[in-house]
Amino acid sequence: MSTPSSRHSAQAETDPTGHLAVPGQHADLVQRVKNVPGYTTPVFKGKEEQRAKVQATVAQKGFVPRELVANEVNWFYTHLGIDDTYFQAESVEVISDHIIALFGAKVLAYTKHDPSKLVIDLEKIDEGGNGATFIHTSSPGMTTTEGPGASCETRIDELFLDNSTPENAYRLETYRSQGSISATASQQLRCYFVTKCNFPRNPLASTRTDGKTDIRAVSDPIFLEKASENTLEIYQRIMWSVEKRYGPVMEVFEVEGSRERRVVIGYKMGGTKKFFSALSNLYHFYSLYSARKYVEQFSNGVTIISLYLNPLPGANAPPIEHSIFQVMKEASLLYCLPDNPFFYAGKGPSGDHAVQEATYAYCGWIFAQHFCNRLGQAYLALKNILDETNPTHASVLNDIKRRFREETFTRESIAQVIHGHAELINLLYVNFAMTHYPETDEAAQLMPTLSYQRLRTQMPLSDAELYDKIRRTVTNKHELQVLESFLIFNKNVLKTNFYQPTKVALSFRLAPEFLPEVEYPKKPFGMFFIIGGEFRGFHIRFKDVARGGIRIVMSRNRENYSINQRMLFDENYALASTQSLKNKDIPEGGAKGTILPSLGANPKLCFEKYVDAVIDLLIPGQTPGIKEKLVDHYGKPELLFFGPDEGTADLMDWAALHARARGAETWWKSFTTGKSAELLGGVPHDVYGMTSLSVRQYVLGIYKQLGLREKDITKVQTGGPDGDLGSNEILLSSDKTIAVIDGSGVLHDPAGINREELVRLAKLRKPVAFFDTSKLTKDGYLVKVEDQDVKLPSGEVVLDGTDFRNGAHLRYKADLLVPCGGRPEAVNISNVSALVDADGKPHFKYIVEGANLFLTQQARLFLEKRKVVLFKDSSANKGGVTSSSLEVLAGLGLSSEEYTEHMIFKDGKPSEFYQSYVRDIQRIIIENAANEFGCIWREHARLQGAKPRTIISDELSSKLNDLQEELENSDLFDDEPSKRGVMHRAIPKTLVDKVGLDALLQRLPVPYQRALFSSWVASHFIYKYGVNASSVDFFHFARDLASTA
Repeated sequence: MSTPSSRHSAQAETDPTGHLAVPGQHADLVQRVKNVPGYTTPVFKGKEEQRAKVQATVAQKGFVPRELVANEVNWFYTHLGIDDTYFQAESVEVISDHIIALFGAKVLAYTKHDPSKLVIDLEKIDEGGNGATFIHTSSPGMTTTEGPGASCETRIDELFLDNSTPENAYRLETYRSQGSISATASQQLRCYFVTKCNFPRNPLASTRTDGKTDIRAVSDPIFLEKASENTLEIYQRIMWSVEKRYGPVMEVFEVEGSRERRVVIGYKMGGTKKFFSALSNLYHFYSLYSARKYVEQFSNGVTIISLYLNPLPGANAPPIEHSIFQVMKEASLLYCLPDNPFFYAGKGPSGDHAVQEATYAYCGWIFAQHFCNRLGQAYLALKNILDETNPTHASVLNDIKRRFREETFTRESIAQVIHGHAELINLLYVNFAMTHYPETDEAAQLMPTLSYQRLRTQMPLSDAELYDKIRRTVTNKHELQVLESFLIFNKNVLKTNFYQPTKVALSFRLAPEFLPEVEYPKKPFGMFFIIGGEFRGFHIRFKDVARGGIRIVMSRNRENYSINQRMLFDENYALASTQSLKNKDIPEGGAKGTILPSLGANPKLCFEKYVDAVIDLLIPGQTPGIKEKLVDHYGKPELLFFGPDEGTADLMDWAALHARARGAETWWKSFTTGKSAELLGGVPHDVYGMTSLSVRQYVLGIYKQLGLREKDITKVQTGGPDGDLGSNEILLSSDKTIAVIDGSGVLHDPAGINREELVRLAKLRKPVAFFDTSKLTKDGYLVKVEDQDVKLPSGEVVLDGTDFRNGAHLRYKADLLVPCGGRPEAVNISNVSALVDADGKPHFKYIVEGANLFLTQQARLFLEKRKVVLFKDSSANKGGVTSSSLEVLAGLGLSSEEYTEHMIFKDGKPSEFYQSYVRDIQRIIIENAANEFGCIWREHARLQGAKPRTIISDELSSKLNDLQEELENSDLFDDEPSKRGVMHRAIPKTLVDKVGLDALLQRLPVPYQRALFSSWVASHFIYKYGVNASSVDFFHFARDLASTA
């Protein structure tokens, strides 16, 4: 490669942000390079000597007739055009075997009387893991579907490139031989050389003074020996961009005096899989072939791919000047979804699906998997007949719901419909693109992209015409429903990064109107749908200003993955809905995000791609060729608040810093909660016991109301000393705990588990598997999940520790059950009867549900009917959400400078402001929990137990949320004295004292202020006057709002 000179070189070099410009369809951003090789091949000096030895070896083996040996060896060495790299790398023995194999293939083709049947397949994979050589016949510009070429590049991806790390990386050189195989056969050979990178332990010292990475200091010596100065210069600039940016970096170069184009793509090592082989399918689709390709790895974790592309002579295809930009555009989609079953490689532009259509088909396929399996009229009719409060009826309904989900539409059956109706999928894609394809700018109109031209050649149909065409084309209702789901998808996408020039995963902001009310009675405010090559995910929120955790749902095996996949959206909806009930006395409504990684995928990478793809839809793009303006049918700015949940607790820092790097200067501080205290000023729930403080208020409330002494109470706890809730519950309590069940096993002692030992584990954050069993009494035991055939003191034999752990919460009896961990629905309508003995007496008198969704609603009602005093999750464990909400408030209320000074630790120590703010948070949590406990207890007593506390809790949450919504839409907020009075009390005193109320009212976004005002008024009014408060009560309450202004 040579130094690029462009038609507007300054513009081509960088954009206004200093990033490399990546040409989209902009004709004035083409960069030029001189027509010289980008790599030099060192001449192999010992080639003639080696040839003589090879000739002798081939003759000695006797397979090739002696009189033909010299001719065959000569053809191999001189006429095939194999690079000297091969001869230098291989031994005499291997080269001899390859020549004999080539001769054998010629003989076989001769017997078939068809030179085109001449197939060469030579490979040598080094057993020591140092690399490999592959040589096979290859037709230029064609993706072969059979023979050695069909799988060669995929295998190179799987064996070497996909798993490369800076410690164990492989570089690749591949080129097409110049000559043909023989005088009668025109095929050429494709040669691949994979070599293990040997990064020097003491790399060359950098000569740079600007602190940027010096490519020479992170390169493999072989690459440095072969790469020209100009190639190094181009790679250097791409490397810097990769380091700055999260997604791929792409550039295209026009080679002077030729039709060749060189495409260079850089990305972070491991950022995608199967990408190298997918790129071949892509450029073959546009009738291009590669003369040479290189994959270079660098010890700083950067991968750079370089493709030398040429138009296939005589092909009926668009000119390379047009198709190269399409390759660039679609390469970013391939980076997101390299392994797409709907991209039919080798079909060419007139074939079934180009990458954009195929990617759309894939997204529709995933959407259909989640939203085709709806329950329909039959289920609704049954639901209306049965009584859901009757456990047997509820169990039947539950089973039918699961069966409907599993059996109606499988992934395979949906894929079959998509494959069977390529023409309809293309029409559906045009329907989607007509809405979301970005408006072309003036530069692009000079040379419209091929995808734009493809759209123009299709006559777009209206929704009604398209539905009619689908209805007339398909053969049954199953197919109709699948294709209908594509139309529903199109209709409800408000914005998407689908056409963003660079991205790492696809994201869609959906309008939730399509969700059927029978299954989702409460309509979400907004939905995000995210699809990556190795995961899928959702984000659901029930109010504009909303917050909730992002959960990674891991799968143990394929069967478990299938279950998780089917239930992903429903679990997300249920969690967000519960979060809404829990967020009743904070400004943010309920939200939740879920990520389902594919089996074997890296969960951290999935999370990072999920966050980056969501940010694509939150920040308007302003960088041509990198992040451009999207078509936005929502039309309003959106702000999401993410929190930690299962699998993401240690990823919140990355998300906040990434949002800042992406340009979210005003909201990066509040984008995530649960950030590390020392580095980013987060307020960790576990360190300060935030969630436990609210759970504790309910336990203490029961003791106080019923006149109980804590040390006399027996307790069973799920969630062990290694968890946030579990460890703090142990540290804050002084009861007689008889059983602790966690991920590592079951610890039980009927005489009471040794508290000193429990406290030791809680302080170390270690699970019960580390309990010192010498501290157990004679009837106590510890069964770990990995144990088998364990005999308990009672004589009972536990066959399998995991099975025993999974059902342990149903076997013990105590006064109090405090679930602090465990999977959702651990107690459900199918197993809740196990918590009641033969005489109808419940195993527990009191249950305070610390873990989210540990019991199903039917199970709670079943237990309350049997006089169990039960407080559900959305009331009991809201301390964590209150803490996170106030963490968000600090992020929004403090400027970046103030935040750095007061919230981020100095020398590992918190500031006085930070400590005071944390005390404010703890006080508010205790106050809110005590207020709600009192409100539920009084209402239950007023009704003389006629209404379960579970229902009272739900009604209280609904009443609070409804009142909050009414207040947000009223003009009460516009009354200045009332607003100031409420804000003064709602914002923690430490923050008001530091910043001042006037400055805070300037800084906080108005929708957030309105939500904060409404939530404070609603909660304090209801907690004071109860759920049946009258409008006269509100009149009295509202009169005093301005009192502390």
